[in-house]
Amino acid sequence: MRIVLHIGPEPVIAERIQSVFNDKREQLLGKGVLYARGPGAKNHTRLFMAVSDPDAVDTLRFNRGFILPEKQRALFADVAESLAIEARREGVETLILSCHQLGTSLRNMSELARVKSVLAPISQRIDIVGIVDAPARMLARRYAQQVIDGRAVPLSQEIDLADAPSWWDAALATWPASRPEAGVFPELQGAPHWLDLRRLVTEWDAAFGAGTVKLHTVPPEVLWGNELPEALREIFGIASSFGKAEPARPPTEPPAAWLTRARLFNDAVIRMLERSDTILSRPLWRKLVGEIMLDGPPLDPGELSAVSARFAEDLAELVRAHPGLDAQTLDAGPAAGPWQEADPKYGFRATQYLMAFRWRIKRAAKDEQDKKAQELAALAAVASEDLRGVETQDVTPEESGLTPIAARLMPPLAKQKFAQLQNSIYAPHNRIGAINEEELAAPFTELERRPLPENRSGNVIVGCMKNEAPYILEWVAYHRAIGFDDFLIYTNDCEDGTDEILGRLQAMGVLQHRRNNDWKGNSPQQFALNRALKEPVIQNADWIAHIDVDEFINVRCGNGTIFDFLDRVPDATNIAMTWRLFGHSGVTTLEDRFVTEQFDLCAPKYCPKPHTVWGYKTMFRNIGAYAKISCHRPNKLASGAEERVRWVNGSGADMTAEAIKNGWRSSKKSIGYDLLQLNHYALRSAESFLVKRQRGRALHVDRSIGLNYWIRMDWSDVRDITIQRNLPRLRAEYYQLLADPVLQEWHQKGLAWHRAKADELHATPEFEELYQKAVELKLSETERVAYALALDMET
Repeated sequence: MRIVLHIGPEPVIAERIQSVFNDKREQLLGKGVLYARGPGAKNHTRLFMAVSDPDAVDTLRFNRGFILPEKQRALFADVAESLAIEARREGVETLILSCHQLGTSLRNMSELARVKSVLAPISQRIDIVGIVDAPARMLARRYAQQVIDGRAVPLSQEIDLADAPSWWDAALATWPASRPEAGVFPELQGAPHWLDLRRLVTEWDAAFGAGTVKLHTVPPEVLWGNELPEALREIFGIASSFGKAEPARPPTEPPAAWLTRARLFNDAVIRMLERSDTILSRPLWRKLVGEIMLDGPPLDPGELSAVSARFAEDLAELVRAHPGLDAQTLDAGPAAGPWQEADPKYGFRATQYLMAFRWRIKRAAKDEQDKKAQELAALAAVASEDLRGVETQDVTPEESGLTPIAARLMPPLAKQKFAQLQNSIYAPHNRIGAINEEELAAPFTELERRPLPENRSGNVIVGCMKNEAPYILEWVAYHRAIGFDDFLIYTNDCEDGTDEILGRLQAMGVLQHRRNNDWKGNSPQQFALNRALKEPVIQNADWIAHIDVDEFINVRCGNGTIFDFLDRVPDATNIAMTWRLFGHSGVTTLEDRFVTEQFDLCAPKYCPKPHTVWGYKTMFRNIGAYAKISCHRPNKLASGAEERVRWVNGSGADMTAEAIKNGWRSSKKSIGYDLLQLNHYALRSAESFLVKRQRGRALHVDRSIGLNYWIRMDWSDVRDITIQRNLPRLRAEYYQLLADPVLQEWHQKGLAWHRAKADELHATPEFEELYQKAVELKLSETERVAYALALDMET
């Protein structure tokens, strides 16, 4: 693989090139060229922020929260890992990265060494590309942008450097110390050292090897026209054409008089910030600068002839050494006399405008302080969940916002959690995704069973069961109806006819059943999954999913089959199927009805707390990338398999960097339900919950299930009936299986066993009390989150 790193340094040119690469990303990928996404969508600023010196806090790191060294170190690790994974996964010949801040803001060899340390593990073939313009034009544009962003130093600073022995060193000497609290950032106030293009080449060549850096020019008519991709093909060494570009207009140059006004205003602002504890956000600062704009001619690069003369010999030498440079493009045009700062007009006084803006600055500062205080309180209390020992006060339901039932039944710590959740980033809601849960579309059409090649088992579900007799047939029929070909089911110590039902289904050629009564270790489930790897049905599978009998794969796209989803993600190898937790929906008695038909109330889509709500199970392509199947995902990534693995979420979005090595739950970044979700009916009816409570859990047999489990799992807030489009083909498959008289008999026996067990538990005071508490405890979604978080702390 070859890496081409575009370092700018001219921002306007870089932004145009990045837009073309972003628009043509898919065409480039088809030609073996990857324009990376991980370091940033267009301008790869995450790479820049990761490699700058820890104490070189620029506006990007300041605005995006990477001020502290530990934050930056975490960013560096994330950028390096995600970029390597992306490059290996796509298997391309060329990787292109582009970030103009690499050329304009990096100033030390230590920073260039960090850039190399990110790229070298991916490839040793690294080419550095700089695309430049006449120094006077680049300076004029740079100065204008600096002033709009907060510069207070006049352009005479650069004019005075024209006679310096080393422009590079003299320019860096003008960079002040970083004082973010006073609005002072070195790269905004200091002279652009990188205008010394010969030195720029020397520095980068020293870090990456002699001859690594190649400078180029692009004539304006090409840069803004539709032929730009052809020029970029030559510059970046792309083998074949990737189409035409949409023509674009060059950005309008700001009026010189406005730049004077803005510079004077910035000077007044900085002096104010240095003398007081006033806070001025950068967005508001820029807005105020924009409000003092007036019309007029822009800064003329011809007035910077001293700078053009300073670099004339260097440019001639660079043109000879770099074939991509065009001397005519590097000519700034005729001199227009020495630069003088433009008149700001109309008797402009910066301090008067600043005083007029003070009330807005104070109001915004207060709003920002209040917002930060709320965020810090929410993060401290909810994210860390470290409230042990905090006293709470009793409040009325009207004061707290709690429902009367919650106010009566929730313990004090849960009430405190509820108050903290209000308006926090962890408050649950359903305002994500693209599908209306209430809308019941037309039923899915029946799926014909496909023939499989010899010695192939197709799409396979591996699962574990204990005493699940009433629910087996629906679950098997449903998943057969959406495209699964076989099942491998393990059981242990069943009493309700589960073994007999599965045995009959095996005799009918529907699935394969293994008894797991001799399990060893801490978990019968993990013992079974370890055994499953030796089974031919698993070894010869195309796709494998490990799910339980209370989990239904709900494909929400196309015709609702596994194939419809896989068509949307042809490159995926691992699918994180995030739970949608369904509560008991007010159903108290155990009935012989489809689970997917009875229960249609569930958790909201956005619910990052408690941690169980966004748990996922994984369906994965059987390519040998992982050595172990665990409860939620395959584990033990094989050495060298990183490049073959691509994880996606239920919306088809890539989440490889987050999930490739570990994890079992979705995050705020990776949550997605648009195309697929895993409906998890952990409770079913209240009586079914009693039976489940009595028998314990499959994964951890030493854990009991009481009211705490009900609180965590009884989500009945949002109606989701999308899975019910499957009911017609589910019924067709179900009744075809149930036509077997032996299977029907065992199904009825299993149902009778569970009904008898529920009656027995109702007659037991301990279980009847649990039942009554459970059905009484009706909580809102936020109350449930608060209660669950309090329970997590208490345990």
